[in-house]
Amino acid sequence: MTVTPFAATLAARRRDGDAVHFELGEDWQQGRTAYGGVVCAIAAQAMRDVAGADWAADVSLRALQCSFVSVVAAGAVSVQVEVLRQGRNVCQVQARVYEDGRLGSVLLGVYSAGRPSALAPRWPVAPVVDAAASLPDAPYMDGVQPPFLQHLAVRAARPAWPFGGRRVDESVLHLRLRDPAAGHIAPEVLAVLLGDVPPTPAISGLTAPVPTSSVTWSLELQPLAGVDVAGWWRIDSESVCVAGGYVNHAARLWTPEGRLAALGTQVVTVFG
Repeated sequence: MTVTPFAATLAARRRDGDAVHFELGEDWQQGRTAYGGVVCAIAAQAMRDVAGADWAADVSLRALQCSFVSVVAAGAVSVQVEVLRQGRNVCQVQARVYEDGRLGSVLLGVYSAGRPSALAPRWPVAPVVDAAASLPDAPYMDGVQPPFLQHLAVRAARPAWPFGGRRVDESVLHLRLRDPAAGHIAPEVLAVLLGDVPPTPAISGLTAPVPTSSVTWSLELQPLAGVDVAGWWRIDSESVCVAGGYVNHAARLWTPEGRLAALGTQVVTVFG
């Protein structure tokens, strides 16, 4: 299987008016479809390519909502972008991801710069767990794990390994791209790419693999200027509610500096 680093995937993109075209290889697949994080990351890049030409330098992605409509198979993928509203402070942009003419995902991105406020800034502090430097790399197991994981170095501070037969409702992972050109990726795009990596911890209690699938994903981001893009990021995941074949999943993504990068929620189906 040919492995194409994510930075190379972005570098090879082609814009045609309001559409941006990408090539996703088999190495970015997760089961029958492309890894959700990479689908959303190329959409975020396309939205900035099409809508952001006249934005000020401090405009950043503040929120991203995605509905995973159908399969996005390997091959040529097109992202059709539409600016829904450009206000004085906030721009709302829609992206529709197509593969072989089939609608795969629909996304809404909200972009804005900072503004004066009566509220004093405050941020959550990353909880203390084992530092990435003190942990071993989790090996990538070809044929067992989804292909997209070969792009990532992962270290588990609090693992919740899927289908291990031991119920764990929370996980803490350190992760970074195995991409020597990762420093050329926009921090907001990388945050989207990394924000969907961990499976929901609820499936750790199962003893045999069953199909799972994200239906929706919502991500709220902080401005990420000055981030060490190539460093060890951290993601804390929790299965908040499990009922009726669905899991309400929540996550917090932290920058290598320990700053909050994004808050994420998902609805995940678990079959079988």
